[in-house]
Amino acid sequence: MSLHSNPIITEPYHFTAGNSPLLISIPHAGTRLTPEVASGLSDDALPLSDTDWHIPRLYDFAREIGANMVVGQYSRLVIDLNRPSDDQPLYSTATTGLFPDTLFDGRPTFKAGHQPDEASRQRYLEQIWQPYHQKIAAELARIKQQYGYALLFDAHSIASVIPRLFEGKLPDLNLGTYSGASCAPALSQTLEAICKQQSQFSHVLNGRFKGGYITRAYGQPDQHQHAVQLELAQCNYMEECEPFGFIADKAAQLQTLLRPMLEGMLQWGVRVYGR
Repeated sequence: MSLHSNPIITEPYHFTAGNSPLLISIPHAGTRLTPEVASGLSDDALPLSDTDWHIPRLYDFAREIGANMVVGQYSRLVIDLNRPSDDQPLYSTATTGLFPDTLFDGRPTFKAGHQPDEASRQRYLEQIWQPYHQKIAAELARIKQQYGYALLFDAHSIASVIPRLFEGKLPDLNLGTYSGASCAPALSQTLEAICKQQSQFSHVLNGRFKGGYITRAYGQPDQHQHAVQLELAQCNYMEECEPFGFIADKAAQLQTLLRPMLEGMLQWGVRVYGR
């Protein structure tokens, strides 16, 4: 018998219903660990530094504009919800996989010989990854049935300096549309225009982060389903080292741009689809 007896995984995500055609996905804010992962993590991995810290709190305002929201509850060190189930790499440069064996900076995730076994990882796929993606698909289908189109905003953050993944300091806002394939060009142009109306935060479209699996899989503009990823540099709303604290005044400044971006998506949908 397994040391951990393969406990059933419950509540792999938290969902908040809204009243608009916008669905916000937050796959990497979770910090829950399975027993197998918790007991096997290296000392370097224990702080869960690769977490998209505080993203649900940062986007809490989105409920006021009617956004639907699905938030993953398990750490990406258990299974990465923004990678394909076959674990094919999304980038030709350095990256991490469906079951990350290294951290972003290249240090090992697990103590030698303490990675979860294949049976455990299959269980994570079935009980964490699949329910999250089934929820996204179901909500997008429901939204499309109600409105005739759906908008998906995949919300992420990352430390602003990670030499293994990118040179120098990351721009503050990194928009990804899978090089234009995941949404209508006019939608990404709308978001870029909103970013250009301010000078406090730098931005780039389809730079180092073009969109992960969620953006690529669900962005189907020819089917009136438009997906955008936003990767935020964490220095703009939190401490980038332990204890990874939320910095409220910085976050408030960032929200003065995030809110118009989400409102701009909704306004674009009304202009194009009439509702």
